Amino acid sequence: MANHLLQDFVERHEKLFVLTGAGVSTNSGIPDYRDRDGNWKRTQPVNFQAFMSEEPTRQRYWARSLIGWRRFGQARPNDAHHALARLEADGRCGMLLTQNVDRLHQSAGHRQVIDLHGRLDLVRCMGCGAKAPRSEFQDVLGRANPEWLTLEAADAPDGDADLEDAEFSSFKVPACEACGGILKPDVVFFGENVPRDVVAVAQDHLSQADAMLIVGSSLMVYSGFRFVQAAAQRNIPIAAVNLGRTRADDLLTLKVEARCEAALAFLL
Repeated sequence: MANHLLQDFVERHEKLFVLTGAGVSTNSGIPDYRDRDGNWKRTQPVNFQAFMSEEPTRQRYWARSLIGWRRFGQARPNDAHHALARLEADGRCGMLLTQNVDRLHQSAGHRQVIDLHGRLDLVRCMGCGAKAPRSEFQDVLGRANPEWLTLEAADAPDGDADLEDAEFSSFKVPACEACGGILKPDVVFFGENVPRDVVAVAQDHLSQADAMLIVGSSLMVYSGFRFVQAAAQRNIPIAAVNLGRTRADDLLTLKVEARCEAALAFLL
């Protein structure tokens, strides 16, 4: 019944603004951060200020990333990504705003996508601003730390790995070859602000939408929740697909508690 209501919601609106979160990508093998109640499943992700100011934090981050990227970089879109790409192809999705950094929406063929929190497939120098593919930096990390390449660890969200009991002080973190600056994934860390121009573009697209569809997000992070607040202030209908509680439950017109790919199967 809920899926029929969602199908009816989608078919009644021609300019959907779609917001997606980690739940869209879990079926692609990428773990999410939160449980059904919106609480953290593990230690919070690395903090921006700590990463920039503490060498041990950078050593821990990049050592775990060296292991985690091997599988994260091979992740492929699932039926939820393909369903939303079909929604766009049918002319019913004006813009897709994703909190994910995996680029799987683009891999599925989605064209109008805003990466709210950046993209993990790029590495950026915090000194000179130069960018390089994460896949190339994987080779650089591996050459600098060959003994770490034999390690295995369970996957964690966003290319991280649960590498426990390791002595990270021996891990070598390469600097920018151009200026010697600190290299960081081109994503928004906790404690770091989403660029204002990204927010402005997303808000502009939302102002043109006739409804909002949230897929796979608990909306516990304000950077995404603020767009739901903006939609509610405009009094446009809001539907959500999510397993468990969301921060916006009291703002929703319709909520479907189901796996994303199952709830969106009518689009395929």
